[in-house]
Formats: sequence, structure tokens, C-alpha cells
Amino acid sequence: MFFMDRRDAGRQLAARLEHLRNSDVVVLGLPRGGVPVAAEVARSLNAPLDVCLVRKLGVPYQPELGMGAIGEGDVRVINDEVVITAGVTPDALAEVEARERTVLETRARRYRHGREPVPLEGRTVLVVDDGVATGSTARAACRIARARGAARVVLAVPVAPYDWTERLGQDADDVVCPYTPRDFYAIGQFYADFAQTEDEEVVACLRAARTHPRDTHRTTGTEQDRETDVQAGTTVLRGRLTVPEGAVGAVLFAHGSGSSRHSPRNRFVAAGLNRAGLATLLFDLLTEEEERDRANVFDTDLLARRLVDATAWLRGQPETGGMAVGYFGASTGAAAALWAAAEPDTGIAAVVSRGGRPDLAGPRLPAVPSPTLLIVGSHDHLVLDLNREAQSRLRCENRLEIVPGATHLFEEPGTLEQVTDLARDWFTDHMAPIPHRVG
Repeated sequence: MFFMDRRDAGRQLAARLEHLRNSDVVVLGLPRGGVPVAAEVARSLNAPLDVCLVRKLGVPYQPELGMGAIGEGDVRVINDEVVITAGVTPDALAEVEARERTVLETRARRYRHGREPVPLEGRTVLVVDDGVATGSTARAACRIARARGAARVVLAVPVAPYDWTERLGQDADDVVCPYTPRDFYAIGQFYADFAQTEDEEVVACLRAARTHPRDTHRTTGTEQDRETDVQAGTTVLRGRLTVPEGAVGAVLFAHGSGSSRHSPRNRFVAAGLNRAGLATLLFDLLTEEEERDRANVFDTDLLARRLVDATAWLRGQPETGGMAVGYFGASTGAAAALWAAAEPDTGIAAVVSRGGRPDLAGPRLPAVPSPTLLIVGSHDHLVLDLNREAQSRLRCENRLEIVPGATHLFEEPGTLEQVTDLARDWFTDHMAPIPHRVG
């Protein structure tokens, strides 16, 4: 699992597309599941959003298996290998195509409400879907963009099989995909929430893009969510601050082993904390240049100082000033969290470690005053031993929770949900404001 939902996938994908910012780019989402992903990408890049109307041609007795696709402008892509292997006759193929063509035309009317498509002539077109399996739909979408005059076509998806580029031929000028696992069975296996996208959500995404085409700060009824620059001493770090309405506590995430604010596991936990009414700040502890030196990833003192500075920055924000503050650390980030919590006057209400290396906090462990929860998978044997040893050195309120059947990354079904529940309960039980000195 890499993504909480399609919105999360879109934000992670957008981070790989920053080079297209401020260029003459149009984002085309493939209905229906690709549109929420594309909406996040378009918002991040300050680009217009439109739909690329494509319909997969599914094998009659196995509709999820694509044997081709059709799109606007009479574009048609057929995967002959699938057709032959599945034994689909020409009449059966024609019947499926006619049915899907009717759906295509109906959706064009529903999504556009009589508006003309966004012009593509001479522009860079970014085709976005929620993933690629066989590649036939993506190929059709790229051909549609080309037929409508695109000067350059870039296909971007959050996840695809490791050999996905071989399936696309020359239909795209460039391809972008953050995750290309070998164990690929279906796109949905990489999402915690892969519920079907309804037409109403597609229309809402398009309407929002037209109303706020360049808005980089999102407010949804009960939640503020914004990309931000976090000032850490003289260094500026990229972050994402999410503040639910009525939040009384905020949790800073300390990523480990070179991970970033786009960590899918930490984002999953953060979403669970947001639902419980806690604000979250996910931010990069290191700049891109600093990450190139792997020694920085294990410099606990440096990471802890960054965390302390980010805490001061958070307390100075209008949305989070006066809130109780907690730390959530993963891997080496857990050591940074404990190190920072042990600093005088940081006033950290609670610390949670997920698969962490608290042992790297070394002599600072006895000085940690914050209630600390250590979460480790039962099959993460080495890290479990290190956590037991570190726990014996803590003098604060503490607990070690072992998640049955989990390995280091908590990839097993249901294990990350258990981490989220444990962290939520620990923070909500301990997030009473603790006095701290300013300056």
C-alpha cells in the first residue's frame, strides 16, 4: 500500500512533476478514478484541469481485463494479444465498443455541460490516471491529446507495473511514475481507499478547478490544508500543514532513513490523526542537497535540531499557536523525536515511534520527559530488540506495543491501521498543553 486515497496519490505524484510548474501545461484526468488524482496535480502546478474521455474495452466475460480502449475523436487502441488470448470474436468486440461509445458520449455531456474542451494546440499535455495496468487506456488518452494538437505529451501515474513503459510504445514523449513494483496484480492493491469514483466527484473536481484555478491553499468545511515553507534556523524546509476545525493538538512527523513529507505510511497515519481532530505537520527534515549526503540521514543531532526549530515555527503559526505538540517518529526519525523531546523547555506532550530506532537517541533517553509509545512489528526482530533495550533506559511514562504479524514497514493488511489507532489513542490521551519558554 502506497496511498491513502486518490487525493493522496495526486499529491505524491505532483511532487515528481515540479519541473512542469509555470510551463504552458494542461492536466487531463482520465475519468473517473484519474480525475481526483489529476485535480491535485493541477492544483499543485497551477495548471488548468480537463478530462480526457476514454473508455476501456473490457473482455466480455471479464470486464476488468482491458482488451483496448476508445476515446474522443474516434481514437481506438486494441490490444491484439489480449483479444487473441481471451478468444474475443470481432462481433463481440464491436458490441463492447458500441456500448462504451454510448457511455463516452453521455459522460461528455455530463462532465462538460456544453463547455468546449480546454485547447491543447501547441501545449504540453499531462495525462494523469490513478494507475496503469495493461496500458491500453493510457495509450488511447495520449493519442487523443496528440490528435488534438499537443506539442508534447507526458503520461503521469502514481503506480504501474515495473515494465510499464514497454507497454506504451511511442505514444507519450515522457512518463512519470513514483512506484513501479514487481508484485503488481491490480491498481487497487496499492490504495488504502480505492472506492469507486462517482460522476458527481468528477464534476466537483472540474468545477473547483474552474473556480479556483491557482489556489494552493485548500479549505474544506472542517479542515485547512496547505503546502508551506517551514523555517528551521537559516534553512527553509518544505512541509504540509493540516488543521482540522477545533483541533487542540498538533503532531509533527519526523521521517527517517531519507524519507520525506510524501511518505505514504506517515501520510496514512496523519490522515487518521486528522480525523481524530489533531493537526499534523509533515515536512522534510533535510533539503534535497543535504539528502545527497547519506551521513545527514543518520545525523540524529542535526535532525533533532531541525525538529526543535520546526516546533518553534509551528507554535508561531496562527492556526496552531497555543496547541499541545507531539512528535511521531519513524525509523531514524524516532531517534530525532526523542532527542528533541529531551531538549530543555521544548514541552512536548507525547511521542510515538513507529518501527523506530530509539536506541540512536543514546544518552538522551533517560532525559525524555514526554510519555512515549514504541510501536514495533512482531516480525521486525532486530528493531524489536533495540526498542526493548531503549525502553529500559526511558524514565518517562512509556509503553511498547507489538503489532502481530507486522514487519518493519507495516505492509501487511491491517497493520498500519493498528499503528494509526494506537498513535491516535496515545496522542489524544496525552495532548494536554505543557508550558514552554519562548525565545
